[in-house]
Amino acid sequence: DFTDLDTQARLRQEFPQGGVDLVICDMAPNMSGIPSADQARIFNLAEEALEFAKQVLKPDGAFLVKVFQGADFEAFRQALFATFVKVAPRKPKASREESRELYLLGRSLKPQPVLGM
Repeated sequence: DFTDLDTQARLRQEFPQGGVDLVICDMAPNMSGIPSADQARIFNLAEEALEFAKQVLKPDGAFLVKVFQGADFEAFRQALFATFVKVAPRKPKASREESRELYLLGRSLKPQPVLGM
């Protein structure tokens, strides 16, 4: 369970800060069938994966994340633009045309401001 803090801590031990070339997030929550709740859960996972990626990626690293276009899509896309120099959408050939599934690829971390300064 990636949302478990112990799991994230173990992963950070395995992958040192600033030492990872690529983080891929293809996670999906257990779906409830309630679109608004499911959408929120999907973006919660994506946001947690983004925070993890910021901690472990090399400066020129990349982050590929599966999302679904919907209510929280634009805010998450803006978070990627704030984090990476380049952000591009990717739609796999295997994904159905009518599917709202989309991958976002962020490349090259932007320098992050130091808090408190």
